[in-house]
Amino acid sequence: MTITQLEYVLAVEKHRNFVQAADSCFITQPTLSMQIQKLEDELGIKIFDRSRQPVVTTQIGLEIIQQARITIAEFYKINETVNANKHEVSGEIRIGIIPTLAPYLLPLFLMEYLRKFPSIKLKIKELTTDRIIDGLKNDDLDLGLVATPLQQPNINEYLIFYEELVLYVSRENAIYKKKYALSEDINPNELWLLEEGHCLRSQIENLCELKRKSIGNNQFEYQSGSLETLRKMVERNQGITILPELATMDFDEERLNLVRHFKTPEPVREISIVTHKNFAKMGILKSLRKCIIESLPKKIKDNKDQNVLSI
Repeated sequence: MTITQLEYVLAVEKHRNFVQAADSCFITQPTLSMQIQKLEDELGIKIFDRSRQPVVTTQIGLEIIQQARITIAEFYKINETVNANKHEVSGEIRIGIIPTLAPYLLPLFLMEYLRKFPSIKLKIKELTTDRIIDGLKNDDLDLGLVATPLQQPNINEYLIFYEELVLYVSRENAIYKKKYALSEDINPNELWLLEEGHCLRSQIENLCELKRKSIGNNQFEYQSGSLETLRKMVERNQGITILPELATMDFDEERLNLVRHFKTPEPVREISIVTHKNFAKMGILKSLRKCIIESLPKKIKDNKDQNVLSI
């Protein structure tokens, strides 16, 4: 039994197809099939039912795959231990980041991190939280940058910062005349929301108790996947939206005039790096977390966990 054979097994489990699995491992399909067959012969069991398409994992195969993930993760920790001792950070890392964070956080730290660690290769995708969690569990991603707490089994969370949520209101809205606002001040019929699937939407629904309030029959209903679109809807039309603090950091004076804060304790969202429990590249994780924290504006660094919204 070899690590390579176990990696081939995980590839087939992921793709459910021997040809696609071989392509992902940069080998020929006969080579991959032969190595998995050798492993099955050695163990005296069948890991995959090849008679079905897509390929189906046997019951004993599922147990072997679970252990294979642990074994491979522990194996690669040897390299991580050596690199940490040499103070070296290198390798490829696949990161998923939620869309309500990516445009505002990535520009703060990304180029500086790559400059400091030229041996690191980052592959970054904007994904919803659910897809990031699936990616971590299926080994499609190494890290996630998401709002927490997730309360997900087998997912570890590493806190980075707390981010205040603020109101962005049109001049025609009653809240515009207030210095500070309460969640009860928000008329659900005037609130522009992200589409379903975004964790920020869930947090706003919890903050405003929208699911408990009856929402009238609007003439126009619009849900967006972009905070920038919602911001422009407020500016050019009417209504309210709720923005994370980082999204306001480059606002000019005119836009800052439309920002209203909630009364203390202000609602915040918790932002963390998340990994599968078997994640082994801790040197990269620590270096990334440190670089992100150093890049943050002082106001964000000073935020406390006084009113963290649930997802």
